[in-house]
Amino acid sequence: MAGSRLVPVQPDRDASWLLAAAQAVLVGHAARSVDGSCHVGVDLGTAFVVVAVTDGAGLPLAIASRRAEVVRDGVVVDFAGAVSVVRSLLDEVEHRLGIAVHQAATTYPPGVALSEVQACRYVLEAAGVECSALVDEPTAANAVLRLDDGAVVDIGGGTTGIAVLRDGEVVHVTDAATGGTHVNLVIAGALGIDVEAAEVRKTDPAAQPDLLPLITPVFEKIGTIVAGAVREHPVERVHLVGGTAAFPGIAEVVAERIGVTVEVAPNPLLVTPLGVALHDAVPPDASTAAAREVEHA
Repeated sequence: MAGSRLVPVQPDRDASWLLAAAQAVLVGHAARSVDGSCHVGVDLGTAFVVVAVTDGAGLPLAIASRRAEVVRDGVVVDFAGAVSVVRSLLDEVEHRLGIAVHQAATTYPPGVALSEVQACRYVLEAAGVECSALVDEPTAANAVLRLDDGAVVDIGGGTTGIAVLRDGEVVHVTDAATGGTHVNLVIAGALGIDVEAAEVRKTDPAAQPDLLPLITPVFEKIGTIVAGAVREHPVERVHLVGGTAAFPGIAEVVAERIGVTVEVAPNPLLVTPLGVALHDAVPPDASTAAAREVEHA
């Protein structure tokens, strides 16, 4: 799939500040009024659908999130459900900010087929907004992290996406079908509970130390996936994002597998949603008859 490289908005704040601000607007109301243009991103994840809005300078204004099972392993499996969730989240941020959203950028896992990538665009269009850009998830995340060299690993609900960077350019992207859903399945099987209860247990800080030995094999598999990606593209540092990256101990397990330093971004669940909003850089009155796609060999 060929496409032009879309340069994201570049905020004048670092990743830690941006993600702290994103967390603040996720749990509360908009921190300030809207003055001028906005950028909107829709992250269609396996476990969560997230809509993020920044101001014209790329600073977070509002984030709305909802748990939804409309995507599986990077593929939209419930189109009508996805449209409904996206429209509802857009309504929420529009109400909070007093704006009307006409366009947004959206994400896709780097390894899915072109037809599935286009399905993400069709979800936005069916929800009543124009798709300004299609961005693979780890590349979206790096719009926030702004790494020159290293690897960004986006551990989603169904897939783990990896982008390797050299001198600020993505030189390799790949993904594999392992993520938070697989962690939930292991917990559910080991404890004899349903998957929903496993998700609750997984995100309970008090339960996490006891769960780590159970789910370490899943984290080791993620480490093996990362090791395979960086074998031909060596890096000195790996950065983990995505909701599963928030589980204590994952960085150490992955680091042991790949033999390089592994860091977890602050508020890792919000990195990719905020990053895709930064890719919504097309002026509202510009011609966007065909969404611009970000693709790297």
